[in-house]
This record gives sequence, structure tokens and C-alpha cells, in this order.
Amino acid sequence: MRTLLVATTNPGKLREIRQVMSEVPIRLVSLADLPPIEEPEETGTTFQENARLKAHYYSTRSGLWTVAEDSGLVIDALDGEPGVKSARFLRADATYPERFAEIYRRLDAQRDKPRTARFVAALATVENGKVIYETTGVVEGAIADAPRGSGGFGYDPIFLYPPYGRTLAEVTEPEKVGVAHRGIAFRHFADWINSQEKPRT
Repeated sequence: MRTLLVATTNPGKLREIRQVMSEVPIRLVSLADLPPIEEPEETGTTFQENARLKAHYYSTRSGLWTVAEDSGLVIDALDGEPGVKSARFLRADATYPERFAEIYRRLDAQRDKPRTARFVAALATVENGKVIYETTGVVEGAIADAPRGSGGFGYDPIFLYPPYGRTLAEVTEPEKVGVAHRGIAFRHFADWINSQEKPRT
């Protein structure tokens, strides 16, 4: 069975990814299973650029087939912010309640604009120094009037998914993974792996 490095230390992301990839005949390991590797500087201007950068970086340093994703929240009224800087919005050590407060402060100054938003997850997988598959998952929604829910992680409490009428922090994990950006991207990836004619050993 082949081994795939999932280039994340985020337990929430890893839990979602393992759920989606459970039927794929590969062994998943995460960065937590390896000796420490210093994080790369994410210099890309798009989610896809950062996903490629991280996949190349961790594959080179681990010697493993690697998948990386870069994801974030894109808010139309804020000209796409926090976007690729979602994990570093305000500052690297800011809490999510602090980030939420700043987002609402900025939105309050833009009351004439719609609160439409989307989560984007770009995925890239690298083997032997080459990107062999890429995809993107997107879920459309809006910024809720106030943070709601205790599930999920990151920006989930402020992201309203209209078909559910709830934020992604108010739904069950299967409900979230079934519609959210990361689940979409990794389902595409799982389908791609399973479609390969002859699994390599």
C-alpha cells in the first residue's frame, strides 16, 4: 500500500481529510508523524500557488508522495479578504474571535454591500518533484450576522451556508464535509486516485 503525506498539522483539517479519503487504498500520514520540518514561507498570491509551493516543499524534505492544500475565506465586500492570508489575518497569533471582530468592523463600514462569501480550497499533489494532480473546491455562502455554533474550526462560525440555514459551525461534521470546500477538493482527489488504471506499489 502506498503512503501519502498530508502536509498539515491542523487536527481539524486532518480529521476531515481522513473521513473523505477513508475508501482510498493508501496509507495516510501527517506532518505530526514525521520528524519536525520547518514551515515554508507561503509567498503565493493565490491558493493554488501556495498549495503547489507546500506540496513541493514537503515532498522534497520528506521524500514522500505529498498532498497539500491552501484554503481560506473570500469575502466580496472586503475585496476578497482575508483570502490567501486567512490563517495569518491581522497577525499570525491572532485568535479567531479577534479576526471575527475585525471582519465585522470592516463589514459595518460597508453596509451597502452584500455579505456574500466563499470558502476556497486548492489542492496539489507532488511526487518525484512533479505536480501530478491539482483541483479546487469552492462552497458559496455569506457572512452570518454574528458568529454561531461551536463545531468546526477556523472561520466556520461566521460562514452561513444558505441551503442549511446554519453556519458551518452549527452543522454536524458529516454535513459540513459533504458540502464544504475541503471535502469537495479531496473527493475529487480520491476519485482521481481510484481512477488510476494500475495502482503503483
